[in-house]
Amino acid sequence: MSDATLSSRTLLVTGATSGIGLETARQLAERGATVLLHGRTAEEARAAADRLVATAGIDADRLCTVGADFTRLDEVETLAARVVAEHPHLDVLVNNAGMAAPERHTITADGNEIAFQVNFLAHYLLTCLLEPALTLGSPLLERSRELGENPGGRVVNVSSSLHRTGSIQWSDPNRARRYSRLAAYAQSQLALTVFAADPRVTAVSVHPGVCDTALLPLYAHDGVTPTEGAAHVVRLCDPSVEIVNGAYYDRAERVDPAPAATEDRTVKRLNKLADLLVGRAA
Repeated sequence: MSDATLSSRTLLVTGATSGIGLETARQLAERGATVLLHGRTAEEARAAADRLVATAGIDADRLCTVGADFTRLDEVETLAARVVAEHPHLDVLVNNAGMAAPERHTITADGNEIAFQVNFLAHYLLTCLLEPALTLGSPLLERSRELGENPGGRVVNVSSSLHRTGSIQWSDPNRARRYSRLAAYAQSQLALTVFAADPRVTAVSVHPGVCDTALLPLYAHDGVTPTEGAAHVVRLCDPSVEIVNGAYYDRAERVDPAPAATEDRTVKRLNKLADLLVGRAA
């Protein structure tokens, strides 16, 4: 069923081969959007798209597949370059790809703790590189901003209520001195939530609820279906739903995030750290 508010929209959903990401892609495509479906590899993304076409009756023309392994920042850069070249205007970026931190402390080839890179740094870099596609470079832009409007796209960060238990170890973000998988995961989710307040693009973060996905063991023994969780993400992708930059949602309800996520100083400090870790520092 096509939806007038989404039928002309182009959205990129990261981590869209399973769980909430796959369901988000399905619901968006069913409402008429063009969805760039991201997977760790191009083959995984194509397989997920084929499943949606076969099982949900999605029009194959509404799905474009892209691959990038978020444990490799060079692949994130290649992904961003392709998206900007093929889709110069992107309406929504859904930063959904995520992983549970492993039991053993693990560092990527880029030199970052793996959960911090996959859950936050890769999305930080991707968002920065997609900024030209997410914002309109027209003379109307400044006038629209003066009127309090956002003519450009928006970013939806799929975060977690566990961000409230996290802290960013500024002097040791890789947690080399003292590693705990739960602390590493919570740090990555806090960083992703703080990043939603970055003024460069309009963004929100959302905890979609405790869902029955690969991340369920971090939360509980039981969870709602990915379909239910994805509905909260899709709602925030809808341009008819007004959002405020930096807002945090617990499912459908806007609530206050952890105090650190509302501090300008923390946002600036995190951006500086992330620029350094992804190689964008001047």
